[in-house]
Amino acid sequence: MKNGKSYTFILQEDQESRLIFLGAAEDEFGMNWIEGSKPWGTIICPDGIKTAVKREILPNGHLQERFCFENVSEFPVFFKKTDVGIYATFHDDYRQADECMIRRCHTHIFCGGEASYVMAFRMGGQAPHLGLMVTAGSISSYSTERDEGALSNDRGDFILHPVIEPLKPGGSAEIVWELFWFEDKGDFERQLIGGGKIPVLKTQQCTYFPGENIVFDVFYGAHVESADISVSFNERCVAFQSDWDGAVTRIHCGQKADNEGEIRVCIRVGVKELNAVFYVSPDLRNLVRSRCRFIAEKQQYHGEISMLDGAYLIYDNEEKTRYYSHLDDHNGGRERIGMGALLALWLQKEEDPCLRESLTQYVTYVYRELYDEETGTVYNDISHNLDWHRKYNYPWTAVLQIEMYHLTKETRYLEHAFRTMKRYYLEGGDRFYAIGLPVSELAALLRENHMDMQCEDLKTSFFRHADYILERGTSYPLHEVNFEQSIVAPGTSCLLQAYQISGEERYLDEAKRQLKLLDQFNGQQPDYHQFENSIRHWDGYWFGKYRMFGDTYPHYWSVLTGVDFIQYEQATGDHSFREMARASLRGCLNLFSADGSASCAMVFPQTVNGKKGNFYDPWANDQDWALYYALKYEDVILEGGL
Repeated sequence: MKNGKSYTFILQEDQESRLIFLGAAEDEFGMNWIEGSKPWGTIICPDGIKTAVKREILPNGHLQERFCFENVSEFPVFFKKTDVGIYATFHDDYRQADECMIRRCHTHIFCGGEASYVMAFRMGGQAPHLGLMVTAGSISSYSTERDEGALSNDRGDFILHPVIEPLKPGGSAEIVWELFWFEDKGDFERQLIGGGKIPVLKTQQCTYFPGENIVFDVFYGAHVESADISVSFNERCVAFQSDWDGAVTRIHCGQKADNEGEIRVCIRVGVKELNAVFYVSPDLRNLVRSRCRFIAEKQQYHGEISMLDGAYLIYDNEEKTRYYSHLDDHNGGRERIGMGALLALWLQKEEDPCLRESLTQYVTYVYRELYDEETGTVYNDISHNLDWHRKYNYPWTAVLQIEMYHLTKETRYLEHAFRTMKRYYLEGGDRFYAIGLPVSELAALLRENHMDMQCEDLKTSFFRHADYILERGTSYPLHEVNFEQSIVAPGTSCLLQAYQISGEERYLDEAKRQLKLLDQFNGQQPDYHQFENSIRHWDGYWFGKYRMFGDTYPHYWSVLTGVDFIQYEQATGDHSFREMARASLRGCLNLFSADGSASCAMVFPQTVNGKKGNFYDPWANDQDWALYYALKYEDVILEGGL
């Protein structure tokens, strides 16, 4: 392995040959990588199928597991997609951050057919990490089973679904995978490629715009003649180049993105097949224009309920109607302020009298129902309701006010944004990891407008906040979820903004450390739902119509990682994260359709607790922050595309 390190598997099995402990002898933390409600290797299959598991340590140190399926009935057995499953219970849940750092892992699953793999990172970043690659057979999808009583904090047990063709009486099939330890992402890729067991696709993007070139390379650690290679886009063969360097066959493909929508890519390399999925989004400005018009025409309320007049509400794409509930994540405030921020930003790019009037009515609603401009208090819902005095609401309201200043040039909005942030800090915000904190931008605007006292007041509170985050380090405090990407991302952002304002290296040093932890929430599976999209697995329940837990690939707050990458570049001039930032911002565009409709989350697993998954929730709810940041950093998202 990298740097000459090697690790020894420690295994414990139950009486049915299922693993109950898997660890590395050299791991100082003694982490069990496979904790779950069922033992690792538990098999689901139909009646009439006999199963067996064989497990051995290979000469290269990998742990091989062979799962055998035999039809012992008198009749043929056909399989639906989820009839067969193997529990792969990677230890992926959230407790206190300090415990997560050493004894939990981020599990990045790629169901790419015969080229499937899992990359599991210890959350704190310290090697060894655990990988899995399928070496015989094919994985089509995965499901999860989770304890819903744990709410947002337990990702659940993963169930990998093999593809098994119909078995005649006496017929058999098997799936084989290898588990291995790795040091970092580069080492993981080297081990996947070097053994010559599966092809590996590498790309910088999985989401493109019309006219751009879809570009990727496939690497395979064995010699394969060009005649034994094929590449197809939506079942249409396309051109490619291939070469052999004596160790690896490299296949290069570049095709222009002509049509919007999903592109299913199949790469055949010798006897192995890799399935990837790319996406061509509508042009960004066309997409934003359509979305803003949809919001104004279909999501703004005008009716007999005066408290909601002007509000941007949830829209149900199935029932074709607006929806409101005082239930926190379904109400007329909170995350839905992103719709107003998006319109305010868009109108700076393109004037539209109808949208301008809609936004004016919305801001009137916000100031009437959700905001006290004298105190800076942001309310949780209409009628100045404070059933929950939620700190997250403050920076989002400040962002709206900042964009209204940019749009109107009325300095009262800057004064209000300052009061909003002052109230945030009076409410204890200096010990809270708020999403979307706009301090560096607001401070610069206050200074430019000769509001020096307000600027200094804001900075005093902010540096107290940054010092608290600096002192906590990676011992993140519990928030609405025990530990998550949108705790690490705001912490990193705060440190980067503190460095940008002060130039003090101590903030940058800690930001770099936390940026590495943030990066580990993201995988690079060649599927546009997952590529550079952060692991999140609860948002569909809180914000969706169907109240489904389960991995949300994508969820719009995934863009916070890309935003932090951009803030790092702005603060340092270092372009190292530019491509990853672009991929992160593009990765959520599939939540928006060309007609302006949208979805709050894509529930990705095939099933969750036995219920059908793999769908976009029909509610347009809180997802517009993704489009806001895509437009805000339009120069990044579009750079170098053609």
